[in-house]
Amino acid sequence: MDAPLPYGALADAVLVIHFAVVLFVVLGLPAIVIGNRVGWRWVNTLWFRLSHLVAIGVVVAQAWVGQYCLLTVAESWLRVRAGQGGYEASFIQHWLHTILFYEAPLWQFALAYTTFALLVVWAWLRYPPHGRRPGVASSGA
Repeated sequence: MDAPLPYGALADAVLVIHFAVVLFVVLGLPAIVIGNRVGWRWVNTLWFRLSHLVAIGVVVAQAWVGQYCLLTVAESWLRVRAGQGGYEASFIQHWLHTILFYEAPLWQFALAYTTFALLVVWAWLRYPPHGRRPGVASSGA
């Protein structure tokens, strides 16, 4: 007989991943600005900047079309499968939800996300990324 899937633990894992993505998006912008002022070359690597731009772009697009984040949907689906009606399942879950989720009309989130995305675009233009790895000198033709 197959063992049941640990839906509650999987839901907690999705929540932790969601929290990490939020930290990446939110803290990525100050890292870019501060990093450029203090000389952190990694903040302008193309992979970091594109990842950051795509992440906030997805958030803004979802907010404007009124769609919930796919990570939120996945976590909710897993919680239902685990038989959890609310968000009182674990310590991690309780505190991450307290930090991540607010009660407000969807248009307010769309406005906040769009404003933040415009700041990300400003940082992209002000501190353009480069395609070289940090510490790799260009050939200087």
